[in-house]
Formats: sequence, C-alpha cells, structure tokens
Amino acid sequence: MNLLSFFNTSGFAYLEWGNLVMIAVGILFIYLAITKDYEPLLLIPIGFGVVVGNIPPIEGMPLSVYAEGSVFSYLYMGVMKGIYPPLIFLGIGAMTDFSTMLSNPKLILLGAAAQIGVFLTFLGSLFLGFSPEQAGAIGIIGGADGPTAIFLSSMLAPELLGPIAIAAYSYMALVPVIQPPIMYLFTTKKERRIHMKPPRQVSKKEKVIFPIVAFLICALIAPGSMTLLGMLFFGNLLKESMVTERLANTARNALIDTVTILLGFSVGASTQAQTFLTAQSILIFALGAASFVVATMGGVLFAKFMNLFLKEKINPLLGAAGVSAVPDSARVVHAIGLKEDPSNFLLMHAMAPNVAGVIGSAIAAGVLWSALGNF
Repeated sequence: MNLLSFFNTSGFAYLEWGNLVMIAVGILFIYLAITKDYEPLLLIPIGFGVVVGNIPPIEGMPLSVYAEGSVFSYLYMGVMKGIYPPLIFLGIGAMTDFSTMLSNPKLILLGAAAQIGVFLTFLGSLFLGFSPEQAGAIGIIGGADGPTAIFLSSMLAPELLGPIAIAAYSYMALVPVIQPPIMYLFTTKKERRIHMKPPRQVSKKEKVIFPIVAFLICALIAPGSMTLLGMLFFGNLLKESMVTERLANTARNALIDTVTILLGFSVGASTQAQTFLTAQSILIFALGAASFVVATMGGVLFAKFMNLFLKEKINPLLGAAGVSAVPDSARVVHAIGLKEDPSNFLLMHAMAPNVAGVIGSAIAAGVLWSALGNF
C-alpha cells in the first residue's frame, strides 16, 4: 500500500507517451548542440527546458510554467510579457557593427527583400484558417529571429507562444542545414564566385549618428517596432559612443547571456506534451519552415534582380543573409563562397544584409502588431 501511494505521488503515474516524445526531442536538441555545434547557446537551454517541462507535475504542487505561483511560472513571465526579447536586442545592438551596411547601403534592400517570407506566410496562415492575429505571429517565424517571434506572439497570439518560439529557434539553429540547398538551387557557380569590392571606411561620426537617425525613421514608420529597435539602437549607441564601454560590455556579455539562459530554458519548459503536441503545433512548424525557405529565396532572387541594373554585381549568396539569424546566415554565406573560391571572403559583406534583416524583421513585426493589434 505504501509503495502504491508513493507511485501515485511520482511523475511515473502521470507520464504519457507524449511526454516521452518531447523528452526525446529535448535530448535531440542537446545532442545536436554538442555534437553538431548547432547554436549550442540556444539549443542546450531549450533542450534541457523541454526535458524539465515534460516531467508530469503532481496534483496540488505548483511546478510547471503554467501553474500559478510556481517558480517556473515567474521565469516564464519574462516570455509571456515580452520582457526578455528587448533585453536580447539590447545585447545584440551592443555587439553589432553596422559599418559594412553603412558603407554599402544598397545591401539593406536584401534584408528587406527577405521579409517576403513573413508576409506570404501570413497570407498562407489566413488561408489555412488561423485568425489574423495568429497568422501574423506565425508569419514572423520567417524572419528567423527568435526574440522578435516571441515578442510578437506575446502581443498577438499568446496561446501559440510555445510552438512559435520553438519553431523560430529551431530554424535559427538549423540555418546551416536549411539554407545551403536553396542557395545552390537559385545561383550558378559563376554567381557564387563573384567577389565583392572592399567596403569603404566608415567614420566614428557616422556610427554615432546612425542609431539615433535609424531609430527615429523606423519608429515613425512602424511605431510597433519601437520596443525592439529602441533597445537595439540604444545598445549600439552604447558601443559606438566609446564613452560607455562598461555598459556596452555588460549588455553584450553578462546581460545577454543571462537573458538567453532564462529565455531558452523557459521556452523549452513551456512545451508540455499535453498542450504542445497538437495538430495546430505541427501546422505551425510546417508554416514556419515554409516561411524560412521563402525568406531565403526572396533574398537570393532579389539580389539577382538587382544585378540586372548594377554595373558592380552583387554576389547573390548575400541575399540569403537577409534573414536575421545573426551571425549564422552570414557565416553560411561565407562558407559557401569559400567553397566555390578559397579567395572569396564574403563574411564582412554578408553581415550588412544580416543586420539589415534584424531591423527588417523588427519593422515587419511592428507593422503586423500595428495592423492586427486591434483587429
């Protein structure tokens, strides 16, 4: 009798097959992070969070992120209330150099072109029966920006926050797997070997003025982007002003690392099989993959379109860096460029559409929030 009572108060009594599936998924994330080096800073916190979140809670004990008063629920509040994403953007701003983008402004267009995946997936989600708010939150997965996806979901469709967050971060981690086939499919060997002209030297004055002017323009165009871009450009101003190095160093190291741990673990812990393993979640994953593929295609094809009018041709591979998976998509572009021609160094140039993609995805999220927030 005592053994039976003990069993009934253990997690084994409430364990379902779905929990085992999700625990296996969490372990797979950890495996990919350690053995394949797929975004370990994201996949290890998320993967272990998935494992923790799928230990069945005992009745009467507030343990899960969804249990009122549990410790995990307070950590998850940073996700639900959209607190963590702006802090991530602050750290990104403090570590980002916009020099290459400023030296070759036409590359900004590639970051904008990649956002086509967001709006086409939005339309596809509407067609499949999602509400406008849900469709907007799903579409932003195509920006390949986990914090932006979480922020917009928390504002428009908090009920879909778990699957959208996991989908966005999963595709960010799988950039080296998803993007290369698309890049090879839509470019020729000759195009992949195009060398880019060395960027001009950007002055300190330009670097300091840029975050202020860029924020004003972006926030006035899409007020909904103000939270994310305000923190992004504030972090960049801390870096480029050269008089707040302590603050910039804290933002790009201790702060962003701490928030990444809390955000990743909390998102992973929200994937309880009972609420996560649904047909709707699977559909969101499929739509997110389509969104990411279309965004990559959009960037590459737009670069090819630009080349019809440019004397100095752009390497179309740079268009794939228009998604805002910083800096992974830029690294993938660089790796493929080197594979085709060992003397073709594209990383610096790829960072221009890459950081433009960060800005573009935040603006896209702001537009969707402004348009759908009071739908």
